[in-house]
Amino acid sequence: MAIDIKECYEKYMPMVLRRCRKMLRSEEDAVDAAQDVFVRLLRGEEKLHGKFPSSLLYTIATNICLNRMRWRRRHAEAEATEEPAATENAYGEVEAKMLMDTLFENESEETRTICYMYHVDGMTLVEIGKAVGMSFSGVRKRLQSFASRARIRYEGGTGGTV
Repeated sequence: MAIDIKECYEKYMPMVLRRCRKMLRSEEDAVDAAQDVFVRLLRGEEKLHGKFPSSLLYTIATNICLNRMRWRRRHAEAEATEEPAATENAYGEVEAKMLMDTLFENESEETRTICYMYHVDGMTLVEIGKAVGMSFSGVRKRLQSFASRARIRYEGGTGGTV
């Protein structure tokens, strides 16, 4: 069952924009990212169908925001090599981002999304399952597997991919 993009935009844009605001913490970036979600739909890169288009839109928004955050981080790292960090807090943020890059470097986009929903958004396993189309136990297993691989990576070993 195909879904009208105009109706979808009117109904789900507030949800998509909230998601982008929460992840990007910049109104301007959030609006741009939210628009990109619907541009993808218009270009036909993603197909909306089924009973729950909100799950797909939530996932697309998350992925677009993660990509923007990655892009920001890369550019911030390039600038950081040119001039020293201004404050101790800025150094801590860069260090935390580098750690997250290491932990997520071999993880699937879906695993990253699930981890972000759980650890940053504070969503329950049931809510995440509905959003990504997995069972409660599937989400739990994915988080446990990621945590196990993350511990290995953090301790200096190598972890497998999802």
